[in-house]
Amino acid sequence: MQTKAFAAQSATTPLGPFSVDRREPGPKDVAMEILYCGVCHSDLHTARGEWHGVQFPSVPGHEIIGKVTKVGKEVTRFKPGQIVGVGCMIDSCRTCSQCKEGLEQFCDGPVGFTGTYNGPVGGGPNTFGGYSAGITVDEHFVLTINHTEKDLAGAAPLLCAGITTWSPLRHWGAGPGKKVGIVGIGGLGHMGVKLSHALGAHTVAFTTSPNKVAEIKALGADEVVVSKDEAQMKPHANSFDLIINTVAAPHNLDAYTSLLRRDGVMVLVGAPSSPHPSPAIFNLVFKRRAIAGSLIGGIPETQEMLDFCAKHGITSDIEMIKMQDIETAYARMLKNDVKYRFVIDMASLK
Repeated sequence: MQTKAFAAQSATTPLGPFSVDRREPGPKDVAMEILYCGVCHSDLHTARGEWHGVQFPSVPGHEIIGKVTKVGKEVTRFKPGQIVGVGCMIDSCRTCSQCKEGLEQFCDGPVGFTGTYNGPVGGGPNTFGGYSAGITVDEHFVLTINHTEKDLAGAAPLLCAGITTWSPLRHWGAGPGKKVGIVGIGGLGHMGVKLSHALGAHTVAFTTSPNKVAEIKALGADEVVVSKDEAQMKPHANSFDLIINTVAAPHNLDAYTSLLRRDGVMVLVGAPSSPHPSPAIFNLVFKRRAIAGSLIGGIPETQEMLDFCAKHGITSDIEMIKMQDIETAYARMLKNDVKYRFVIDMASLK
């Protein structure tokens, strides 16, 4: 099926109209019309060729909300007209121990999971993402969306920004009695604040912008710390159970590891294009602190997160754009000029 899309033809060319050939649904496939697609920083890194192994032409987009148009004869969970979601993965080996545990993002198969765009992590055929009018996906990787119609656009970023912060919050036990820090209040960070607060943790947001304190508190932060102000940082030393660091640029990690209590963990979910400066080791060994990483989330926990957000009325704070304005949106993203996630209205492709 020839499908309208927007693609980058190279790392230096702006995104423009493109046509992708979507497969007709096989026995276990779900075809959908894409209604909304969130704009992730990963889209920009990929379209600009900043990450290793980018294949062009590239059609980014992995925060997809759509309406089912057709299903394969063996599909049992979905039917035409249903509102569904697709996140960062559209396939994995399904047979390794990681996949069997519902942690498909850590697939140990020969090529790892298959990204919604830019093909399998380990190479292979290119895949084209959500900056398009439609997509066909195996039902295993299709998610049920229970948000109301007015909240569908705001639910799109949950498929990446939501699960990327939910997974470590859940894995490291954020909840009542825990003190959780969120570093960097952008697309990921503002979701981290909302989810940590909804899970019942005492939530502290770290920002470099003193003028953002009131709006960040409105997201659900119990406290907001201006990270450049040492007088604001110092009282929090040795006090955090968990810090989720969403910053996608290299920076000094020691300022945050020193805020962890004994056995505290700082989880890195931001993905800078060059490494962070090496952290001080004594800062870690004297309190048995840890620096960890986390990658999106598996399909079961993504569904858990979507259901939790629908129940609690949680969506991303978004700014809707037309597909034709994607380059302007990218330029604004680079200046952190978005509160807090762009979402493309795919009706604009028509």
